[in-house]
Amino acid sequence: MAVNIDFAGREYPPNASYEVGREKLREFAESVGATHPAHSDASAARELGYPDVIAPATFAVLVAQRAEAQLVQDPAAGIDFSRVVHAEQRFTHHRPIHAGDRLVTVLHVDAITERAGLSMVTTRSEISTEDHEPVATVVSTLAVRGADA
Repeated sequence: MAVNIDFAGREYPPNASYEVGREKLREFAESVGATHPAHSDASAARELGYPDVIAPATFAVLVAQRAEAQLVQDPAAGIDFSRVVHAEQRFTHHRPIHAGDRLVTVLHVDAITERAGLSMVTTRSEISTEDHEPVATVVSTLAVRGADA
């Protein structure tokens, strides 16, 4: 089944909130080699004016991927994840993510184009707090290989 180009322009409803945990941020920071104390030490983060430990910049991808699952797991979208190659990821941060945040994400399917046996699927995840404070925008492009690619 090919990627369903009719999904371009679709907007999904906000997903269930994700509570950012201090330990999760520490683990993520360690896994990506982010060594700044504000990622693991609450007092160091507070000295910088944050309410708790803050996330490394790429942590937003974890939150965004929860929303992207709505598209990828929808059989009608026609995305065979075994044929997906991650092509691009961009982050725009409106403020740091910190422990204690309760984040919701609205997924937008901005474009689906076909090129040389590939479907390029571009999504935009708008991440905000439950109180609608913008936190980050994550734009992702997936290349989905067709059956003949």
